[in-house]
Amino acid sequence: MITFLREGLRASTSPLALLVLAPLAGTPLASVAQAQSASSEPVVQSEGDTLMLDTITVTSGKTEDRVINDLAGSSVVTRRQIDLLQSSRVSDVLQGVPGVAVQETGTDPGQAVNIRGLQDFGRVNVLVDGARQDYQVSGHGANGTFYLDPELIGQVDVVRGPVSTVYGSGAIGGVVSFRTRNIDDILNPDETYGAVQKLGIGTNGAGVLTNSMVGARIGTAADVFGQFLYRNTNNYRDGDDNKILDSDSELTAGLFKFNLYPADGHTVSASALLQNYDFTNNGDTGRGTRFKNDVTANTYTLGYRFSRPDIQWFDLSVKGYYTTTEDRKRVVTPSSTYGSLGVRPGAPLTYSMETAGFDIHNTARFDTFGLGHALTLGIDGAQDQGETSDRAGGYGAAFTPSGERRLFGGFIQDEVRITPWLRTIGALRFDSYELNGGGVSSDGSRVSPKITVGVEPFKGIEFYGTYAEGYRAPSITETLIQGVHPFPIFNILPNPTLRPEVAHNLEGGVNIQYDDLLKTGDSFRAKVAAFHNEIDDFIDTVAVGPVYNVPFIPGMPASACVFAPHLCQIGVQDQQYQNIAQARLQGAELEAAYDWGGGFVSLAGTIISGRNEITGDPLNSVVPNRISTTLGFRFLEDKLTIGTRLTFVDDTKPTVTNPTRGYGLVDLFASYRYDENISGDISIQNLFDRQYTQYLNSNASPGLTAKFGLTVKFASR
Repeated sequence: MITFLREGLRASTSPLALLVLAPLAGTPLASVAQAQSASSEPVVQSEGDTLMLDTITVTSGKTEDRVINDLAGSSVVTRRQIDLLQSSRVSDVLQGVPGVAVQETGTDPGQAVNIRGLQDFGRVNVLVDGARQDYQVSGHGANGTFYLDPELIGQVDVVRGPVSTVYGSGAIGGVVSFRTRNIDDILNPDETYGAVQKLGIGTNGAGVLTNSMVGARIGTAADVFGQFLYRNTNNYRDGDDNKILDSDSELTAGLFKFNLYPADGHTVSASALLQNYDFTNNGDTGRGTRFKNDVTANTYTLGYRFSRPDIQWFDLSVKGYYTTTEDRKRVVTPSSTYGSLGVRPGAPLTYSMETAGFDIHNTARFDTFGLGHALTLGIDGAQDQGETSDRAGGYGAAFTPSGERRLFGGFIQDEVRITPWLRTIGALRFDSYELNGGGVSSDGSRVSPKITVGVEPFKGIEFYGTYAEGYRAPSITETLIQGVHPFPIFNILPNPTLRPEVAHNLEGGVNIQYDDLLKTGDSFRAKVAAFHNEIDDFIDTVAVGPVYNVPFIPGMPASACVFAPHLCQIGVQDQQYQNIAQARLQGAELEAAYDWGGGFVSLAGTIISGRNEITGDPLNSVVPNRISTTLGFRFLEDKLTIGTRLTFVDDTKPTVTNPTRGYGLVDLFASYRYDENISGDISIQNLFDRQYTQYLNSNASPGLTAKFGLTVKFASR
């Protein structure tokens, strides 16, 4: 860590970088916003512009607890944090979470989450209101993007590593669970109805947005919530003042929720999230053709919950969901290079993924022989139906094949409080899958264990150790992909014999929490973790077969090599997804926050490495080391908050694909709360107009960008 900090300081060209060691968005431990909790433990928060240090999370075990008490690498990002820096993409929202990165392209609003160097094909389980987001398109970008605007998000819960056995199959990297906005985000408990209107505007392509929310409580019998969002962005410029073409987009979204309370402890809920994105970019067919994209990303949920404090053995949750993501592309301009190969202007290319699933679990709390138990049992399942229709004459259907995959699982988990200073968590999960498409089928099943022990030798300091396994079934694309890459020309071969990936994760950490540390009323929280994750049968692309020469003139058929060998000097091999015997990832994470009432400071850092254990080559999905800090001060009786966010990212190894140099960023923010009904937020991102490209991204990131948001609320009691 010390070497990394020293090199990061030496590489930075920002003068402010010398003032604070390494930046990133406010650490999620320093969560800001209201936490709704059934926990009996008090939640510590400061006055005025609240900086929550103990936000409630349920992600690692489906039982409510504060982040600082969670025996896992967990974090929370709250609505207040999202507003503070005027986040306009999910990458902004997750920027300060240790161990987490987001791959994106400036020309597509879709994004892919990377946790501890793992991403693509469901290795990170992304949930929106508990519904899996399994959309996948294979091209030159991420294999597994999702669409969600930050203005729709109420809170984000993140768990790193394969410890969330209760949240469905495949999450060997971790889980990111997005909770969308609801009535509690706009109305206080004593308010019956109201509306919130937010207007936003920004420079350098940030464009404009309008966000309208309404809600009403119908006595104690029901409540309803509605949201309408419109965002229009323009082409932005990078730090060298280069315009990134096709980085503009238009979003129209609607969200509707209702809750019915038929009797004490009973809740029936439903939600519908509808999003439509319009944008133009270079498509995924590999031919350089520009497409007009019309993306719809919809999520529907229906659930039932029973929970009463006086009935400890019955805390039941039942949820069904349906998600659909569809990208309807039409050729705008065929590539001048490949146009002769048959791409037709105006012709459609459509990718779609439909996922239907359910999640049922119950937690029983009881005592036996002086031991306190929280025993959770559950089952879950999902069916993915992928469909590709290509009438544009490209390679869409070959690289993203149609098919069906069914996942089913069940789990049992027992959290046991043995003594006031000792607790354990033991769990077993059963997973099975079936995959069909193109005349090929495969299946498999496995039982994965988890054991965690937490020891608190001193008040406020708790150590924990975990061993957990995870299981990821091969995806439709990995199994069925079959086609010819256009240039250089080589074959991509299917592999129906792919075996599932199995992760073996060993993790140790410490949670630290103290109040009144340096002065009365202050709070200090910190989480430190180190992990070692070995993945058997890791799936990656592998060169297969003999090396052969292909034309280096685009459009020239490979058969011409026989007659003009001097034009065929590029040696290639065919590609295929195969099981690597073992991949290893290891690293350490830190997040800490101190709040003294008049201000706050947070720190987040990540060190990670990963390699193919057979060849010794690095894994291209492992993102660079980074460290960050956020410093803020409160004035005018906590109505005004101003501060800075600093970010340092290390160089990538020169042996990975498309290595990038390290960089440092400086952001500023200011937030003024005139009263509980009127507020304004200003942020300036990349203050020194630094030119940089985030690792794995295909476009340079925006240069200096300013954003402003004004929020007005009306409510009645």
